Amino acid sequence: MRAAVLHEIGQDKLDVLDDVEAVGFGPGKVRIRVEATGLCHSDVSAMSGVLPQPVPFVPGHEGAGQVLDVGDGVTSVRQGDRVLLCWLPACRSCPACRRGQTQLCLSGFMNAGTPNFRRPAGDVFGFAGTGTFVEEVVVDAGCAVPIPDDVPYEIAALIGCGVTTGLGAAVNTARVEPGSSVAVIGCGGVGISTIQGARVQGAAQIVAVDPVASRREAALGFGATEAVAPDALGDAKQRITGGEGFDYVFEVVGRSATARTAYETTRRGGTLCIVGAGAMDDILQLNMFELFFDEKRILPSLYGGGDVLRSYERAIALWRAGRIDLESLITHRVRLTEINDALTQMRTGEALRTCIEI
Repeated sequence: MRAAVLHEIGQDKLDVLDDVEAVGFGPGKVRIRVEATGLCHSDVSAMSGVLPQPVPFVPGHEGAGQVLDVGDGVTSVRQGDRVLLCWLPACRSCPACRRGQTQLCLSGFMNAGTPNFRRPAGDVFGFAGTGTFVEEVVVDAGCAVPIPDDVPYEIAALIGCGVTTGLGAAVNTARVEPGSSVAVIGCGGVGISTIQGARVQGAAQIVAVDPVASRREAALGFGATEAVAPDALGDAKQRITGGEGFDYVFEVVGRSATARTAYETTRRGGTLCIVGAGAMDDILQLNMFELFFDEKRILPSLYGGGDVLRSYERAIALWRAGRIDLESLITHRVRLTEINDALTQMRTGEALRTCIEI
C-alpha cells in the first residue's frame, strides 16, 4: 500500500512509496482505512528532530477513517464504523487515569517504540504510535474513537489533535474567564483553535500574534479582536492593559524565546499557558525572584489538558452549534502524492491546516 515515509531525521521531504505494509493486527487491534489526515506542526517537528521519534517512520497522527477489521476482544468498534484516531489513548487504570488526568497516561506512548509498518527493507515506525500519512494503519482499539455520521472525515481528523489541543488549552487548562484579556502567540491551526476556545469562554480582548500577515488576517475571522506582528506585541500590551499585561497568554510555538516573551506579557498573578511542543534542549530561563514575586501561574497543556474523549464530544457539540468554525481551518487540500507541497505550505505559514485526502 501507499505511504509517505521519512528515512532519516533532518530530511525535509517525504518519500511516497507503494511497498509499505501495515503490521501488528491481532487481538485488541483495529485496522483502519485512513480517509483524511491533517498535517500538524508536530509532524514537522518530528521530522526535524525537535520531537524524538525512531526512524524510518510514517508521519501523521491527526487522522480519521473507516474500520476495516477488528481483532479478537475488541468491542468498542466494529467493521464499518467511522472513527477518528486518538494518538494518546488512556488505559483508564494507571495512577494518572485514576486521578482523572487521562491526558497524562503513558500507556499510549509505549506504542511509539513498536513498528506499525514494514517494507522489504525492514521495519517502519508510525509517528506517535499511529502514522496516518498512509492508506491503512493498525492501532490499539483505544486509538479508534467512533464519530457521528454527520461529522466529515476531514473535520474529525482536526478534532483528533489540533482542535482538541487548542480548544482544551483555553477551556480545560487555563479556564479563561469571561471578560478577560488574552494573547495568543502563534496562530497556526492550534493557535487559531486556542483563539476560538478563548472566544467560547467569553474573553473580552483576544490578541493574535504571528509574523505571517495572512495568519493574522485569518485570526480576526476566528474571534481575535486584533492581530499584531510579534514586534507590535509590546504596544498592544500597553494599549489594552495599560502596561500591566494580559490575564492569559498562550504560547503556541514551542520555543523558549517565545515562552519568555509570553511570560513577560502576562500580568502579575495572570496565567501563562504553554501549548507548543518544543525541544528537550531548549531551556526556558526564569529567575527565582520573578517566579516568586510575580506569582504568575505557568500551566503546560498537553493534548488540551483534559479527558480527550470528553474534549472530542465538546468540540463536536460546539461545531454543530456554530460556536466554533472548523471548516475554515482547512485552507489547503492535497492528495497523499502531493504531501511535500503540504510541508511547504506548513513551513512558510501559508496554511492553517492542510487536509491530506488519502
